[in-house]
Amino acid sequence: MEDMNGIEVKNLEIGEKVKGTVTKVEEKQVLVDVQDSKVDGIIPISELSSLHIEKASDVVSEGDVLELIVTKVEEELLVLSKRKVDAEKAWEEMKSRFEKGEIFEAEVKDVVKGGLVVDLGVRGFVPASLVEDHYVEDFSDYKDKVLTFKIVELDQEKNRLILSHRAVVEAEKQEQKKQLLTDIESGAVLEGTVQRITDFGAFVDIGGVDGLVHISQLSHEHVEKPSDVVTEGQKVQVKVLSVDRDNERISLSIKETLPGPWSDISEKAPKGSVLDGVVKRLVSYGAFVEVFPGVEGLVHISQISHKHIGTPHEVLKEDQSVKVKVLDVNESDQRLSLSIKALEEKEEEVTDYEMPEENTGFQLGEMIGDKLKDLK
Repeated sequence: MEDMNGIEVKNLEIGEKVKGTVTKVEEKQVLVDVQDSKVDGIIPISELSSLHIEKASDVVSEGDVLELIVTKVEEELLVLSKRKVDAEKAWEEMKSRFEKGEIFEAEVKDVVKGGLVVDLGVRGFVPASLVEDHYVEDFSDYKDKVLTFKIVELDQEKNRLILSHRAVVEAEKQEQKKQLLTDIESGAVLEGTVQRITDFGAFVDIGGVDGLVHISQLSHEHVEKPSDVVTEGQKVQVKVLSVDRDNERISLSIKETLPGPWSDISEKAPKGSVLDGVVKRLVSYGAFVEVFPGVEGLVHISQISHKHIGTPHEVLKEDQSVKVKVLDVNESDQRLSLSIKALEEKEEEVTDYEMPEENTGFQLGEMIGDKLKDLK
């Protein structure tokens, strides 16, 4: 059909796509001049956007050329939708993103029961369990937040678009972990945070990857249970002992970052000082006595007693508490020479001279001694 200007005009049908120029923007609808049509079109406010809008002028202005779809054909009017065209384009884009596994940013429009709503031209839903990789008590401050997402489920017929921010976070952490496992070197000293404590040690997060500090590597002292020396959330210095990249296992030590039991031993146990100790081991040539956790010194057999003894077992037993005097200290060689005998001398002297009063032979001998001196 041609109009009087000779331009062909079509009778349009529902579902057809057309181009329209906005001629007037009213509060609740928009009038458009539709290309190739003998009748004008209107777009109700509800068909302007997939989002709720208060007035039409928030979305379009006079003179805008829009892509529209015919939703109703009346005698003097076409009812059109911009929303449906936008949604169709949006679904095409979403399918492409879904197939490629693309990560994209979007703003959270709303917080609803069970999750978050995101507008992508079509409504995307983020179930609560897919927001973060940890439990979140309250999502109220997520409104208007811009997050990164990945589409995990898409069904256009059911109008179902499920997004996940958690998947992005987990992928980033995995990437970070791979990078860290590649870069980390044995011997490195790092700061970490105690994540979990078990019977056999503590797992420490060193920046996206956990390493194990075995119970034997927690302290220079003997540890009964790890919770005695570390707490969850505690910041600790750790040394990397080994990295097994294939199995993603890292062995760490807290002990090796701490001052050793022998450091400053010359100050803690200076020559001549008297210390309390415990007999740890008896050997043929003496006794090893622990004077500080992890510090053992040797009491040579000759320093055990004033009496002659064949073996240390004659006068000492393991786990016995003893007082010792430091004879010599050597920090660099981690050697400590101790004596038990040196602390018992005075007692022996006293017993040597405890003589009965009625014994006069002693005085007589003394007198004879004096006379002999005089004779000399």
